[in-house]
Amino acid sequence: MIMNMLVISIREFRANQGKYLSMALEGQDIILKSRSKGSFRIIPLTEDDTLMSKEEYFANIDRSLQEIKEGKGFEMLPNESLSDFLKRTECTK
Repeated sequence: MIMNMLVISIREFRANQGKYLSMALEGQDIILKSRSKGSFRIIPLTEDDTLMSKEEYFANIDRSLQEIKEGKGFEMLPNESLSDFLKRTECTK
């Protein structure tokens, strides 16, 4: 359950979008309630979030599969830690 949340109507959000987006950016949990569409939570994206289209997503997968077929992939060594594996693969890019 979300604690310290602010529940507002879609109409209220439309009237004061900037205010509520700023509040969400500052960490306030904002929940939009709609009688016909349900409820939605507004959260800001972080630098770890990636936005891409479905086409871009599948193109990336296809490219990665092709790279594996071409022998450009990496395998973890026996007893290799994830940290060591990531360091090793970063050095070869």
